[in-house]
Amino acid sequence: MLPLVICLSTVLIQGCTTSSKNDEPEYTIGFSQCIGSDEWRRTMLDEMKRELSFYPGVKLLYEDAEGNSKKQIGQVKEMLRKKIDLLIISPNEARPLTPVVEEAFNRGIPVIIIDRKISSNLYTSYVGGNNFEIGRIAAEYIAGKLNGKGKILEVMGLPGSSPAIERQRGFNEGISKYPGVHIAKQVYGNWLKREAEKEVAKVISAYQDIDVVFAHNDQMALGSYQALKRSLPASKIKIVGVDALPGASNGLRYVSDGILYASMLYPTGGKEAIRTALAILNHMPFDKENILKTLVVDSSNVQLMKLQSDKINSQQIDIERQQEMLEEQRKIYHNQQIFLNILVVSLVLAIVFGGVAFYALNENWKNNKALEIKNEEIIKQQQQLIEMSAKAKAASEAKFNFFTNISHEFRTPLTLIMTSLEDLFSDSRMTAGTRKHLYMISKNASRLLKLINQLVDFRKIEYDKMSISVSENNIISFISEIMSSFKEVAHKRNIDIRLVSRDKELNIWFDVNMLDKVIFNLLSNAFKFTNDNGRVLITISSKPEEGIAEIVIEDNGIGMSEEAVSHAFDLFYQGDTDRSKGSGIGLSLSREIVILHKGTVTVNSTKGKGTAFKITLPLGDNHIGQKEKIYGAGQYMPDEDTIRLYTAELKDSGLSDHHEETAIVTKEHSVLIIEDNDDMRQFLQEKLSEHYEVYTAANSTEGLHEAFEKIPDLIISDVVMPGQSGTQLTQILKNDIRASHIPIILLSARANPEQQLEGIKALADTYITKPFKIQFLLEAIRNLLNNRQLLRSRYTSELPVDARTSTSGKLDKKFLTVFSGIVESNISNENLNVEDICKSIGISRVQLYRKVKALLGCSVSEYIINKRLKKAKYLLLNEDLSIAEITYKVGISSPTYFSTLFKAKYGCTPSEFKRKNVAEKLIHS
Repeated sequence: MLPLVICLSTVLIQGCTTSSKNDEPEYTIGFSQCIGSDEWRRTMLDEMKRELSFYPGVKLLYEDAEGNSKKQIGQVKEMLRKKIDLLIISPNEARPLTPVVEEAFNRGIPVIIIDRKISSNLYTSYVGGNNFEIGRIAAEYIAGKLNGKGKILEVMGLPGSSPAIERQRGFNEGISKYPGVHIAKQVYGNWLKREAEKEVAKVISAYQDIDVVFAHNDQMALGSYQALKRSLPASKIKIVGVDALPGASNGLRYVSDGILYASMLYPTGGKEAIRTALAILNHMPFDKENILKTLVVDSSNVQLMKLQSDKINSQQIDIERQQEMLEEQRKIYHNQQIFLNILVVSLVLAIVFGGVAFYALNENWKNNKALEIKNEEIIKQQQQLIEMSAKAKAASEAKFNFFTNISHEFRTPLTLIMTSLEDLFSDSRMTAGTRKHLYMISKNASRLLKLINQLVDFRKIEYDKMSISVSENNIISFISEIMSSFKEVAHKRNIDIRLVSRDKELNIWFDVNMLDKVIFNLLSNAFKFTNDNGRVLITISSKPEEGIAEIVIEDNGIGMSEEAVSHAFDLFYQGDTDRSKGSGIGLSLSREIVILHKGTVTVNSTKGKGTAFKITLPLGDNHIGQKEKIYGAGQYMPDEDTIRLYTAELKDSGLSDHHEETAIVTKEHSVLIIEDNDDMRQFLQEKLSEHYEVYTAANSTEGLHEAFEKIPDLIISDVVMPGQSGTQLTQILKNDIRASHIPIILLSARANPEQQLEGIKALADTYITKPFKIQFLLEAIRNLLNNRQLLRSRYTSELPVDARTSTSGKLDKKFLTVFSGIVESNISNENLNVEDICKSIGISRVQLYRKVKALLGCSVSEYIINKRLKKAKYLLLNEDLSIAEITYKVGISSPTYFSTLFKAKYGCTPSEFKRKNVAEKLIHS
């Protein structure tokens, strides 16, 4: 039964859609008009619609470009996307519109160009008047009326427009046939009545003796008439225009009323364009060039033209009325058809639904039974979920308790470490180097303790374990006390820190032991990311009308990117900066504490200009619960431990960087350290400087520059850095011929096997995880440099390059192959020099020298000399040539110099070497 119902419904839908399909247009024509605001182009559109009224199966899509070529191109492309059957276009400009017209034509869509042409012959048909012919006929008509003698004022259209140029050219040619008639003055009216009136008014006083004004359209002719009427009210100057459009405010009416003496009919071509379009769509004959004819409309024929126009308009109104009546009849027919279909289907459905109802009742009973069973299962599952949720809650509580306990356990050894360090600092016998190391330990222990405190506080807030105990306090004096803790750091770094407030006292309710964490953290960040000689400004203001107090902590430091600002308060988010990254906890904890106070904290920052954090706290105590209030709190004083935790990272060791002067020792090898953490970079530099020449870089950008500039023997790089990571840096260096030979060691706290594998895949030579032993790092460096020395010995052996099967990398092998090939091919060229080789390979002289030195252990010149001598040795053994001939074949200018070099290399002169080997051959033979 159900399939029968579906079948009947389908019949009804098909019956309804059949009628709607009949309403779909047979053809769709797109018409793009360059500008539709003037009366002539509105008449063109009216003619098209009037002609289309005879073809109800054709739909017209009309777009007005408003004189904008780019807009017209976009409109045409949209029409093409809608899959029109034919395009009619009046191009705003010829050259810019040519490509889109050609695109439509090449896609097989017929194109009719109307009024204005394009810069191509790729169109189907053209419909338009002959502007040159209009100008010529106007000239002959005017000359005839003047009996071959008189003066003319010509009011032209827009300068540079093709209709204005053609009409003026035709008019000039026509006037040239009458020597007694000449053009006294020409002005531009830009096709507008107002412009023409203004321009004619400017010149008419100087040309009062003119006989005729010829305007390039009727609107400019009307403007000329008004200028003459105002300046020369008694003048009998004849005015001739162009267009002769019907309508209350057009040329035909002006000629009829005697305002214009005559007007040249310029057909719009709207009717002809539609007729041509339908001929093309119906595959009927048509002309590619449809040039519309013109005639002169004056007092002799204007009434006849008006009668024809009125008759056409009357007929059009009758046609539209008949079409409306036909449309009404069609709607009535469609409605009756739909009603009949519904009635038939309803009768059938009434019969069918009886059986369906019984079937449905039976199925409903079965479904109810199945639902009862499912409900029982769902109730059991809900009970299981409740039990599991309770267990998960208990497990979470246990994890939180464990986390809290272990965090407290961390505090005990950290406290012992820091206390012991304080005792050691008091020992006057300690050397400066030892004091510097101890200070680094103390600084990082303080940082670790601060992180643990922040984690514990954040976890308490997250599990709703932390509540606030608020009291009424003076926020200005509170922040002043905290600010004073940073005075020493500000003085040493010459940072100007100020507090500005119009109020001397501002009392609000807050928890001093909670809000101080927020202020300390924001001030610590401001100092951390502000350069020496910078500025930190704290502004406190009261806004009673909004019921809030505002605290703004602003610096002129390095600022943050847009992405970093959007994630600033996210937990564990670390923005990319040029300084050491934070933990991503402090700002998130600060926001939670401010929220506990029913306030808000926001950030505004610009990269390179600075950062401003704004805290808003409510005034009064309406937002505070009674249990959260405490009374009679004393004045706030920050404790020394808190000050030390938040300022430890901002201070240096207090020790001078001056070292005892020692003799300068040139190191054999150089190492580049790329590390964004200042402490780690300085530590590595200090430890490696005993053995190697050390260069340093604070980020990947500086690291790349130093690597290409210095060409070190080995590179040590951190993995997680601002900008490009260490693995990305490794890939860049290993794929660049200038640095591909340099061994790279990656240091990282990312100890997962997958992360280590990622570093090795990036072509790193060694991956060492933090924490590491410095002795292990030194041995790794020593082994890599020794391996590089073994490879160098292999490359400088007597074996030819092609015989070597293993290299330190594909780029190194390619470099040596190219380098050796250049030397081999130029072995006889005594003028071969380093500059020639650099140009052939495409690297600088310094880079070539360092690359060859690193791979082969010798200079470029030494390598070339060795190649020449090896070639000479081969020729002495295998060719019957004189010493002089061999000298020139291996590119050495002087036989004497050749003998000197050969003896220094092989211990005997070339002649002795040749005699000795000839004697040995005779003995063996």
